Amino acid sequence: MEKITSRRIEQFTIPSERLGATYIEGEGVYIRLWAPKIKEAHIEWVGQARAPLHKDGDGYFTGYFSDAKPGDTYYFHCDQSRIPDPASRLQPDGIFGPSEVVNLDFEWSDQKWKAPSSTKWVIYEIHVGTFSTRHNFQGVIEDLPRLKELGITTLEIMPVSQFPGERNWGYDGVFPHAVQNSYGGPQGLKELINSAHAQGIAVILDVVYNHIGPEGNILFSLGPYIQDKYHTPWGEALNYDGNYSDDVRRYFLQTIWQWLTEYHLDGLRLDAVQTIFDTSPISFLQEVAALKQEAEKQTGRELILIAETDMNDPRILDPIDKNGIGFDAHWADDLHHALHTTLTGEKDGYYEDYGGVEQIAQIYKNGVAFEGDYSPFRKRYHGKSYAHIDKKRLVVQSQNHDQIGNRIFGERFSTLVDQRKLKLAAACVLLSPFMPLLFMGEEFGCDNPFLYFVSHSDPELVKAVREGRKAEWASFNWDHDPPDAASIETFEECVLKDKPSNEMTSYYKNLIGFSKEFRQLPLQVEHDEMKRIFLSYGDNIKAVLSFNETETALDIKGWDCIFGDISSGMLPPYCATVLKR
Repeated sequence: MEKITSRRIEQFTIPSERLGATYIEGEGVYIRLWAPKIKEAHIEWVGQARAPLHKDGDGYFTGYFSDAKPGDTYYFHCDQSRIPDPASRLQPDGIFGPSEVVNLDFEWSDQKWKAPSSTKWVIYEIHVGTFSTRHNFQGVIEDLPRLKELGITTLEIMPVSQFPGERNWGYDGVFPHAVQNSYGGPQGLKELINSAHAQGIAVILDVVYNHIGPEGNILFSLGPYIQDKYHTPWGEALNYDGNYSDDVRRYFLQTIWQWLTEYHLDGLRLDAVQTIFDTSPISFLQEVAALKQEAEKQTGRELILIAETDMNDPRILDPIDKNGIGFDAHWADDLHHALHTTLTGEKDGYYEDYGGVEQIAQIYKNGVAFEGDYSPFRKRYHGKSYAHIDKKRLVVQSQNHDQIGNRIFGERFSTLVDQRKLKLAAACVLLSPFMPLLFMGEEFGCDNPFLYFVSHSDPELVKAVREGRKAEWASFNWDHDPPDAASIETFEECVLKDKPSNEMTSYYKNLIGFSKEFRQLPLQVEHDEMKRIFLSYGDNIKAVLSFNETETALDIKGWDCIFGDISSGMLPPYCATVLKR
């Protein structure tokens, strides 16, 4: 592993070895392209004649141009095809336009920055395009003081790699090294990260390494980036363990190094890692973890890797030297599913596995609901024990982009339940021993939908998206047709036009304060037949979560109520109360 990682560092730090166009002040621009399916490659600097690239062997083509500079745009001519740079850092005119040389330098002011300890993180997930009416990074920057006041420690940004058009969740990116032009490009993202650090807020980025989007995807024509033996729900699986897989890994691992060192990000969240198929002795994900450790040494900062996975497999968090993957945390869906089913009564699709106060209490105790237990939805046994895993390494939520956006009408939880249940769900997340995540707007009870939206230019692809979404909802027995994902009206419905400070905001602010404090204390979990869960943090803090539809009596002798309402020793229905002595 050490030899492999050392070789990677050279590939990512020596200008002539880096994929794409690398500008060095006083020297010029180095070009490197990997295209083993191509016989000849040329570069076309826009407005100038073509120049041949040197064939280096192993499918690599290189060039050096002393007069090239940032702002210059170019195409590659690969045999008979004119294409952008697959390792482009900026596509100023979108996915079909030329690539642009980017100056990697930036005037950072975060030299003394140190992220809050991840044991106290409260993550706030945003989609840049719908977070503000600006639809870009500047719109996020303007709202950072409000997020700081709320108590947010960490901003999680949904994917920003270049995608088709201006409207997309980000998971259809086709230029993994580039930052979406309509959001503000590389400069805009760096300004956002620098501004967040100035406010004391860490920033992590959602990245996608399980597939490449369908429109504007040039990779598959250049080299063996995919292989037939694996498939994902979104298309062909990437080639991390077949012939030429070292070079495929190099292409994607360079983005890991880029985000963590050049962009000063505090971590990454990797999308759906269970669909990153890899049987290698040293897996792609282990290489990601090892590279992160090297980035920590170079930057002197603690960096965090979070995996999205539905496997209930603690090996993703186990150290590499103990045959684990070496990630720091992962999304854990069981608490969301159990809360959702218990509070809404929905039991379709994967929700059939969940529901009930006893199961929620079990998740607080064990971290997950399934530890090798039978899953009726999956029709098999599922999961493994998390007894050795610190619960602060499991990311939980009552709302996120998937659980809202993958509903047929994109309904937020605020439109499915009343205020009592909505507040209880928030308390169940923020008073838990886990790492909490909020989805943008939930802190003020936002009722905007968060729908799936795209802006593909290919009508056949738009048709395929519509049909695919219908198929995805088949197990939920939803009879209606969904809103048109390609319509601009669908996108506009999702935009947060106002961010009021209201009673719900105060409720969240108090819970966030408790969350940072309580997670540092030892936890005891109990529940009773009256549908109540008791979370005892240390000897002097007790959170009571009542799922009872009626008032229930509670003996609080010797305790003071510091949050919630328990007048005359009676707990209201569907409530959260915090006691202290």
